[in-house]
Amino acid sequence: MLGNNLLALVVTFALALLWLRFNDFLAHRGWISSQLSRKIIHAGTGPIFVLCWLLFTDQSSSRWLAALVPFAITIQFFLIGIGVIRDQAAVDGMSRSGDPREILRGPLLYGIVFVILTIVYWYDSPIGITALMMMCGGDGLADVIGKRIPGKPLPWSPRKTWFGTAAMFFAGWLFSIVILSVFVISGKLSHSLSSLLLPVTGLALIATAIESLPMKDIDNLTVPLGCVVLGHFLF
Repeated sequence: MLGNNLLALVVTFALALLWLRFNDFLAHRGWISSQLSRKIIHAGTGPIFVLCWLLFTDQSSSRWLAALVPFAITIQFFLIGIGVIRDQAAVDGMSRSGDPREILRGPLLYGIVFVILTIVYWYDSPIGITALMMMCGGDGLADVIGKRIPGKPLPWSPRKTWFGTAAMFFAGWLFSIVILSVFVISGKLSHSLSSLLLPVTGLALIATAIESLPMKDIDNLTVPLGCVVLGHFLF
């Protein structure tokens, strides 16, 4: 059993690092912008990591082993952000301006949230998975769509548009439903998919409202926090 978990840990580490380094490489070479790379990493890392939970056994230690992956990557982010580790490819891939200290904001919060929700919720509850997918898919794609499709700004948040807000809702909802479906089909979640549709839709609306607020660099905290708190009432 332990051997299976260690293999799952290695595979999860490998896939997460491969995704990160691939996007860092594209941004470092100038093939995609650093801002786009940052959002691709944001949207894709979460689903890859959460799906890897299926590789772990049902032992109580599994969630702690899995959490080592975002924990180690978060420590790396912190060390890059404070200048202990010099990794220009990572800075190019995860910062908007090329300043490594930017990693200490959004990307660092992203990693911390993953560690906490992995340990607290794991695949025993749809709350953690939904909160993570709203942060990854919804918040990740809202910025991409909002900046690439001209649209009318929100009255209460001029830096955000109606197109971006719509993308937040639909992407967060879709990511959540797809990943939850996999866990329902695999037997890890005892819920039926139909019983999850209404709560996920409610949390997508809530997450969208939170993301639309005129706050900068803390969406990776406020969106999942709001989903977790209200998820206990909706699921």
